[in-house]
Amino acid sequence: MTRYETVVEDGTVYVGTDDGALEVGSVEAVMRVVGGPSWTIRYSAEEKERHPGMDTSDEGLTVDVVDMMRAMTHSGRFVETLAAQPADPTGEDEVSPRLGLFVGKLLENLEGGLS
Repeated sequence: MTRYETVVEDGTVYVGTDDGALEVGSVEAVMRVVGGPSWTIRYSAEEKERHPGMDTSDEGLTVDVVDMMRAMTHSGRFVETLAAQPADPTGEDEVSPRLGLFVGKLLENLEGGLS
């Protein structure tokens, strides 16, 4: 199964496609949504209780958000869905639907810790 890479270049985030790079948005916009350039891995007491066998040895580790983005790969289905989203903000939103979808996946990865 083909996986598509995330590329960060000149302050812009791109995701690879079969047709070349798809622009997602600016690194600055990602940082605004995520809350800054770094992320500290934390696990709630509820998570630890629900998943007692979960490896939480990375708790407290602070990671670079751009490095995490660069490490992300995507399925063809995700890339197709991302490409179908508007690249510009709609209505009152400050973030485009495309960037919002990407950041949602990034936050999932950040909240899941390192594997």
